[in-house]
Amino acid sequence: MILVKDQNQLFNSFPPEVWKRLLLHFTLVDMELGMVLYEPGIKMTHVFFPATAIVSLLYGLENGTSAEIAVAGNEGLVGISIFMGGETSTSRAVVQSAGFGYKIKSSILLDEFNRSAPVMHLLLRYTQALISQMTQTAVCNRHHSLDQQLCRWLLLSADRLTGNELIMTQELIANMLGVRREGVTEAATKLQKAGLIKYARGHITILNRTGLEQRSCECYKVVKKEYDRLLPNCIAT
Repeated sequence: MILVKDQNQLFNSFPPEVWKRLLLHFTLVDMELGMVLYEPGIKMTHVFFPATAIVSLLYGLENGTSAEIAVAGNEGLVGISIFMGGETSTSRAVVQSAGFGYKIKSSILLDEFNRSAPVMHLLLRYTQALISQMTQTAVCNRHHSLDQQLCRWLLLSADRLTGNELIMTQELIANMLGVRREGVTEAATKLQKAGLIKYARGHITILNRTGLEQRSCECYKVVKKEYDRLLPNCIAT
């Protein structure tokens, strides 16, 4: 696999001289479904840049339950704690959609963060976008229906895929949203009857994206607008 800048939006935004310095330090990673990239409280040795994979950031409780607080894909990275002054996180990073990505040693990226103002500004803007997603997710989970939450989740996932199909069981979606599986089954059935998605044996195909956007709450558009504002597809300065 040849690493090219188009595989991740942040790669595209690195200034040419930074990209040249970092290029040789990236390692290809096969991100299998359910693969854990880091656990709470464990020192992060690497930062991950998904290409075709999608990673869920999950917050777990003492009773074993968990809920997704954000997703990261080819628009960003996994491991913001290393340049935010800490080496660990309270969340867990798990691959929710299999694919591939790249990893780089945390120390190397941190050196570049401290060395290059454009890189610092770029990564801090990504962090702000991710925090905005976390905030909106918390509001959405508290105030909007499960149907709307599922639409938001499907749209955010679709934005990070090259096609329109997700390989995802209802049980896994329930774990991500922090709800019962029966609730996801009911919500998915409604969307399928409306002709918005097709669900069969763990495969979800988005048939009508416009319809999903119309059925979703405002949370998806808020998050999308913030990412587009903070992370335009151009070289960081």
